[in-house]
Amino acid sequence: MLTLDKVYTAAYILRECARKTDLIAAPNLSENHNLYLKTENLQVTGSFKLRGAYYKISQLTDEEKSRGIVACSAGNHAQGVAMSASRKGIPATICMPDSAPVMKVDSTRRLGANVELVRGVYDDAHDRALEIVEQTGATFIHPYDDDYVIAGQATIGLEILDQLEDVEAIIAPVGGGGLISGIAFAVKSLKPSVKVYGVQASGAASMFNSFRAHQRQTLDSVSTFADGIAVKNPGETTYEIISKYVDDIVCVSEDEIAAAILALIEKQKLIAEGAGAVPVAAAMFHKLPIEGRKAVCVVSGGNIDVNILSRVITRGLMMTGRNVNMTIELVDKPGQLQQVSEIIASCGANVVSVYYDHGDTNMAINSCFLKLALETLNDEQIEMIKQELAKAGFRIVTERV
Repeated sequence: MLTLDKVYTAAYILRECARKTDLIAAPNLSENHNLYLKTENLQVTGSFKLRGAYYKISQLTDEEKSRGIVACSAGNHAQGVAMSASRKGIPATICMPDSAPVMKVDSTRRLGANVELVRGVYDDAHDRALEIVEQTGATFIHPYDDDYVIAGQATIGLEILDQLEDVEAIIAPVGGGGLISGIAFAVKSLKPSVKVYGVQASGAASMFNSFRAHQRQTLDSVSTFADGIAVKNPGETTYEIISKYVDDIVCVSEDEIAAAILALIEKQKLIAEGAGAVPVAAAMFHKLPIEGRKAVCVVSGGNIDVNILSRVITRGLMMTGRNVNMTIELVDKPGQLQQVSEIIASCGANVVSVYYDHGDTNMAINSCFLKLALETLNDEQIEMIKQELAKAGFRIVTERV
């Protein structure tokens, strides 16, 4: 059973391995919001997951340790378990979905664990881990549906209350629910007036659906680049705690998550993975009633695969009106490109690529499509460019932001 005594014990034990991460002001992330960031992306192993994993493993009996450890994870719990097991001298096998970021897989191996890649998503890795437990008798370390794991994550709530005494709201990502259930339990037990909000990716909204339906809901599939919260089946224990202590759960889109990652890079000089950025996305896109309140966004992790980071940044640029692709219909005669370029330059934008398409069957024989990629300042500048092009007689066929 989860108790405050367990949470305080976890805080004491975690002094051996975990950082008390900084709480930093973030006034430029969103207008009309008084935001702070709890920087768990700067935690040892790059994620909050170390807290729950280490505390759970510290409470195992000698007999449980002797049988070895098995865990399942999309990556962050894996690293937390691997580091904790290595420190305690316990062999660990961790099942990870084959879609897990390469850097998370490599890091888990470097920390000393045996990694088994499982085809599918997190839930498939979970099923395989249970098979290994049944075959070998190893001790299973659940990533979220365990009182000791939840108590370890709850130490974040204690730290926030200590670092910002007049905090009014806390926003946390939600996958299986271990992080937010721990934070909500600790914070509501000590300061019930603080609102606690959860955020999920709209393509993996299992806890959101469960919260709304007042019963646990399992998804057939999940689709999000926020791999840390791509969970089809929410936890039983975590669902019960969330139902009692969490004020609301909302969802954000992939584009909104990408925009939040970009904003954290540009304005806060912080790298967040998709799961870590969802609280910031919820604040930036006004998903929650936090205007005028001191609100803390828990940036839960920073282990984003560099192979997709550039794509995420590009998507974030488009989402915020910083990049735009336009297709313009032209009469195929000299001077047209120059005129278009002069209009764009006069509006203060920059052309980064140009492509002439003469072969589209939807165009007139004496026409062509001019496909442009532009660097822009914001949506207002894009609208100005469109208006000036229209005044000059040019027709925009498509626009993609």
